[in-house]
Amino acid sequence: MDEKRHQDWDPRGEAVLKDQIAAYDDMRERCPVAHSDYLQWSLFRHEDVAAVLADHQHFSSVVSSHPSVPNGMDPPQHTEYRRMIDPYFSAQRMDAFEPVCRDIAARLVESLPSEGETELMRSLAHDFALQIQSAYLGWPAHLHEPLRRWTRRNHEATLARDKAAMEDVAFEFDGYIRDLLAVRRAAGTDAPDDITTSLLRERVGQRLLTDEEITSILRNWTVGELSTISASVGILVHYLALRPELLQQLREQTSLLPAAIDEILRIHAPLIANRRITTAAVEVGGHQLAAGERITLIWASANRDEAVFGNPDQFRLDRDPAKNLLYGAGVHVCPGAPLARLELRIIIEELLKRRSRIALAPGQAPVKAAYPGSGFLALPLRIQT
Repeated sequence: MDEKRHQDWDPRGEAVLKDQIAAYDDMRERCPVAHSDYLQWSLFRHEDVAAVLADHQHFSSVVSSHPSVPNGMDPPQHTEYRRMIDPYFSAQRMDAFEPVCRDIAARLVESLPSEGETELMRSLAHDFALQIQSAYLGWPAHLHEPLRRWTRRNHEATLARDKAAMEDVAFEFDGYIRDLLAVRRAAGTDAPDDITTSLLRERVGQRLLTDEEITSILRNWTVGELSTISASVGILVHYLALRPELLQQLREQTSLLPAAIDEILRIHAPLIANRRITTAAVEVGGHQLAAGERITLIWASANRDEAVFGNPDQFRLDRDPAKNLLYGAGVHVCPGAPLARLELRIIIEELLKRRSRIALAPGQAPVKAAYPGSGFLALPLRIQT
């Protein structure tokens, strides 16, 4: 049988969509290098995923026909763009943004009902991601609802592998960016002093960034922010709602929050997967792959690999952070990790400070998200002052 055509699993099967994490755990044990028409070759083991991340010569990030800056680039081109992008997530920028982030988080937490039940994703997680992203980039509030709808359509098109719909949502997002750039160019020296305006002045080599490059950068930042931050908020609050003793410990020892957040998101990943393509014949996990094969790195499985973490569901604050692939690894490690960590720490701090009790709503089960999303579609809770 042609191995490339053999279907080892169905990533869109009912069992997988019902409980992704459990399905990936099963695949890691049963078939750690698996083929499907939908995702091509999927890697489930930490060792295999880490090997691919470390070898950009044989596993290229140029996986799309559309430019993706810098995610969809390889060195040395990737290196030049990362040199320009990384300062946007410096410690100095994080310090400057922290008061803005905290103000948004505090206002949203205070707006939650003090008694009764609330659906966390709708009432907090999505709004936090939208408002925090817009504030960081300097985008107007009137974009919140269009971006909310756009995120939903983008997930639907990705799951369906509907290329026409994916083109449409990409074109729609590009239109938002073109409008923002046009406003700033028209304003000249009176343009807002924000990141979006700053990108208009950035250079790669001896030239200014093109509008296409700026749009790609902002699209990559926004897709990651809106999806993974909202998913992360739901995952973190759900985990703590089930563990009141841990919640109280973190309330009393907020210095533990950074490590605790990374560990909870190792257990339940907010970002499911990422892609690569082979540049030459290469062996992966005992399988010989030809050049041009598409590979899906299943973060949500690799970060639960028993060979690295022992019991994947055991919460531990003393794990080696270098083994946690929450933000990737190697040259493509997420540049926005400092911003994501800041935002998640602050929203959890504000929840713990302003709410005395967080628990699941009785008789209402959370609704899990399905690929390409993670976390929860709905999370009914009781959050009391």
